[in-house]
Amino acid sequence: MFIIETVCVGWFSMEFLLRFVQAHSKLEFLRGPLNIIDVMAILPYYVSLVVGETPADENERPSGGKGYLDKLGLVLRVLRALRILYVMRLARHSLGLQTLGLTVRRSMREFGLLLLFLCVAVTLFSPLVHLAESELTGVHDFSSIPASYWWAIISMTTVGYGDMVPRSIPGQVVALSSILSGILIMAFPATSIFHMFSRSYQELKQEHDRLFKEECAAAAAATAGAEDEQDGGWVDFPPPRLVITPDTETPGSVEDLSVLGNGGETSGNNKHLLPAGAF
Repeated sequence: MFIIETVCVGWFSMEFLLRFVQAHSKLEFLRGPLNIIDVMAILPYYVSLVVGETPADENERPSGGKGYLDKLGLVLRVLRALRILYVMRLARHSLGLQTLGLTVRRSMREFGLLLLFLCVAVTLFSPLVHLAESELTGVHDFSSIPASYWWAIISMTTVGYGDMVPRSIPGQVVALSSILSGILIMAFPATSIFHMFSRSYQELKQEHDRLFKEECAAAAAATAGAEDEQDGGWVDFPPPRLVITPDTETPGSVEDLSVLGNGGETSGNNKHLLPAGAF
């Protein structure tokens, strides 16, 4: 696994450096969200190589440095966990992940409304279930109002782990109300988010189709240019046509021979008056 990870990180590092060198604006390149994710995914490997052997070398120190080593080991474990960000690199090649990211960025207001509705409902139903269970029936599952927040959250989001369950009839009535309210609250902003997702998908799809057509047109133009260079740059034109028209100004004896170009227009310099006997 270490060899596989080394090869992958080396490839990703080379690709990141090449894109950084080719970027027109280095600052805009480093500000890109996907580029930041790339750095966060690549950097832990090199940090682990540099710091990985330090705890083993310092184990012989007295207990004064033990706290430092524990903190350093925790930092290393966190950095190693960041390697899961390699999966986010698929967003460069996946239209679905790009649509998801664009939808989240455009729907921040809707997500804020969803969070606000949920917080208000949780603040409302947590004291009610605590009052119905602890004060009226004496059940100790809901020990405090802050502890009841967890139950309200998992109930309104229809998760329901079952670790905290109301057992009295008033508590079950409050639970039913919270579940129904949670379904409605989750449904209100979801419609707007769905329309935003559909619109973002159509825009990204059209953009990908446009870029594909431009690449095909550029490839066709390059192929045509290469064929013209192989032909030596010569262009075949159709031969000129000879059109004989009678001369109306000289009756009966002279005809006008006109040489016409490719467009079929008569050129004034190509008119020659010849006697009729020449034909």
